[in-house]
Amino acid sequence: MTKTIFITGGSRGIGEALVRAAAGKYNVAFTYCHNEMRAKEIESELDGKYGGILAIKCDVSSPSDVHTAVEAAKKRFKRVDILINNAGVSASGLLVDMTPEEWRSLMAVNLDGAFFAAREVLPDMLSRGGGAIVNVSSVWGVRGGACEVAYSASKAALIGMTKALAKEVAPMGVTVNAVAPGAIDTDMMKRYSPEEISALTDEHIPLGRLGKPSEVAEAILFLVEQPYVTGQILGVDGGMC
Repeated sequence: MTKTIFITGGSRGIGEALVRAAAGKYNVAFTYCHNEMRAKEIESELDGKYGGILAIKCDVSSPSDVHTAVEAAKKRFKRVDILINNAGVSASGLLVDMTPEEWRSLMAVNLDGAFFAAREVLPDMLSRGGGAIVNVSSVWGVRGGACEVAYSASKAALIGMTKALAKEVAPMGVTVNAVAPGAIDTDMMKRYSPEEISALTDEHIPLGRLGKPSEVAEAILFLVEQPYVTGQILGVDGGMC
């Protein structure tokens, strides 16, 4: 039986690269929040080529949305074997300038969304005695980033969640791991000028370049496919850490 992978935030960046890397190997259900046109383009292209692709509108900060999205995936593919908590938003600026509403909004997507999705898929995984979860954290969750305190905090919390949940569900055969990407060539990097990116790659990334979304996607699939690896945080950061 072909396994089903459920990916949050799959319409762009690392999420889209993962959808493309998983297509043909797994049934792929992926969520999108705003960019319906792009999500449907990806669905049409890959479903026509491989079959087994489903795009689902979902705000991961809403527990009811997440429940509905997982049920839609199960209706199409019968089950969810793998969860990738990838959906995320970023925010930059001084902590003292951040409003409580902005803080909660970021946490609601980056952290609460992972909790809601894991809570939805775990009962079936535990009853079957197997499954895999990979959370997409960040290099800033490992080392912290000035002017990105909320983002760093949310991604550090995902690391704590990963390590604790891995211990909790390991006896039932479910693995839980995380990747911690560094500076990846996605839309999040577009707010930086070419000069700023050049300084970043020259001074802070030993490999001297931005990472590719496909490189993070392959790291995620590596973790998914390792039955004896759990509770690990895999850096995909060109040597930043």
